[in-house]
Amino acid sequence: MSPLTKQQLEQIRDERSMQIKQAALKVFARYGFAGTKTSMIAAAAGISEGLIYRYFKSKDILFSTIVETLMEDAASEINDSRSMPGTPYEQIKALTLHMLDDENKYAFMLILKARKMEDLPPKVTQLFEQYSPDAIIDQLLPLFIKGQESGEFASGNPRQLLQWYFSVINSLILQEQGDEPYGFPDVAVLMRILTNK
Repeated sequence: MSPLTKQQLEQIRDERSMQIKQAALKVFARYGFAGTKTSMIAAAAGISEGLIYRYFKSKDILFSTIVETLMEDAASEINDSRSMPGTPYEQIKALTLHMLDDENKYAFMLILKARKMEDLPPKVTQLFEQYSPDAIIDQLLPLFIKGQESGEFASGNPRQLLQWYFSVINSLILQEQGDEPYGFPDVAVLMRILTNK
């Protein structure tokens, strides 16, 4: 068997790092930063606990890395949703579907819970100061107002309507209803909060 090339070794390293981060994301989302032990992450990833420390020097660094990636991805996702084809209703519906998707709900759950936690790593505290919890509403306001003007969305204070809407979605994510027998409500049901229908 020939030795692995540098490129192959880097690919293995990237894959292992991603495996650890994906497992850690779900564990942190469920148990919080303080309630998570690296042994729990190792069990979820199917690796030894020592292997985590070959990729991340500490639990703080692993958590900070995940939060930073999630915040950057969320900001990018919101920007992308505003340039998607379709009406304002279709764009906000697509964003909602993305938030409630099984692949993404843990990311939103982790951020929502982490914003309420104390004793977070300093890097995470800095990220939360940089990315406002109202950023999604601030960025969607022009789109929502456009939808109000076209009659797609209910009249009223646009910021208040969006705040109520995302409060419901955030509550559903935090309750982990996707794991319950009833699951998440259909997005069309949720979208009724924003419409006249």
